Amino acid sequence: MQIPGFFRQGQQWLIKTPERALDQAYEAAQMIDALEKEYFSGNPIAPQYGNYGESAQAYFQGELKKYLKLIRFRLVEFRASSSIVRVSGPRITEIQIPSPDQDNLTIDLIDKPAVFFRKLRFIDDVLARYKTLEPPAVERTITLSEAESQTPLRPVSNVSALQAANGRNGKLAPPKAPSEVAAGLEETPNRADALSDRANVLPRSILRTVDRIRQDLDPQAEQQVVKNFRSSKAKTTTAVKFVLLLIIVPLLTQQFTKNFVVGPIVDTVRDRTHAEVFLNLEMEEEALHELQQFEERLRFEVLIGKAAPMPEREIEATVREKATEIEEDYRHRSADAVKNLFADIAAAGAFALLLISRKQEVSTLKGFMDEIVYGLSDSAKAFIIILFTDMFVGFHSPHGWEVLLEGLSRHLGFAANREFIFLFIATFPVILDTVFKYWIFRYLNRISPSAVATYRNMNE
Repeated sequence: MQIPGFFRQGQQWLIKTPERALDQAYEAAQMIDALEKEYFSGNPIAPQYGNYGESAQAYFQGELKKYLKLIRFRLVEFRASSSIVRVSGPRITEIQIPSPDQDNLTIDLIDKPAVFFRKLRFIDDVLARYKTLEPPAVERTITLSEAESQTPLRPVSNVSALQAANGRNGKLAPPKAPSEVAAGLEETPNRADALSDRANVLPRSILRTVDRIRQDLDPQAEQQVVKNFRSSKAKTTTAVKFVLLLIIVPLLTQQFTKNFVVGPIVDTVRDRTHAEVFLNLEMEEEALHELQQFEERLRFEVLIGKAAPMPEREIEATVREKATEIEEDYRHRSADAVKNLFADIAAAGAFALLLISRKQEVSTLKGFMDEIVYGLSDSAKAFIIILFTDMFVGFHSPHGWEVLLEGLSRHLGFAANREFIFLFIATFPVILDTVFKYWIFRYLNRISPSAVATYRNMNE
């Protein structure tokens, strides 16, 4: 009795295989279409159609490859099973009863071949967009003046967009002349621009104006604007929340670890072992200097009559009492320095854990920062670059680095090594300045040449 039932179930599963495979391919195509509408304004998933960072582009490309692979695999399964199993006749319909209410019974008649045809057509449309996404590579030899007269250079969000503009399949083309680089920096904001680039019958500015008017007259333009605003608002909210999370979580971890985990352990161990009051010689010198100042101030006030006359024994007792207070104060400072060391390690671990576990938020934050930075004007970009370079590698930066390193040493309970501090100041700002200059030459000069020119004029 079980064997016929088993064969019957296998037969039913085989009969449903074409429909099941087509449904899975259709769902994967819908996922690709949803990503296009949500993050690329209805354009194909490609670097030139979205102003995202490298991490976000890598994520989108990974999702695209996954869904395309699923679509192709399921279409092969659909064709193979359709050649064996009869999908449906041209007149066969399926009865669906969407409502279980017997008083208000509704029956829908669905033409299954028509449904299959619509799904296949939708899948073919999605696949076609990624077969003809990039036109054949044709060397464009125009002068820089012609490129500037056709359209102004617009910033490219990342290196992936430059790769998509200069070569096929994300591979960089051989080195080109400056005019060709200027022409390659032009982004393609939508499909209409891509068609105009290939046709090149009318000036692209006229075609963009016509396309903007067409979008304004579109009855669904308002809904698209609202949808884009909601998407931008969601990304901004996510980025701001993640920034606050990166600030608050390490701080709370540091305070909680210091006061409730490491603190009691350090206090217990130091009390049992009768640890030294001073962690280093610098702390001891500070304590002696403070006690000496107190004694000198006390004797001075007695001599000028500001304080009541005191015998020598009373002065020594007062100084001894002050020395006890100073000892207790530096004992707490030493314990706090040890606690800070372990608490800071825990806070750094929490920060790294957030970056590792929240990769999607990191990509969103990177895209948000790219939009802010590349959305600034050229003068604002130049101002920010000059501000950061003068602050960290400028003429007055050694004093700031010295104060920062001394404060860090005091926070962790280490003696401020002057030789190490001077060596750090002599090397690290120079390396940082070299990195800034390389970034300006390698990336900013390609992304926004006008910002580099403004920066040079302001810096002079």
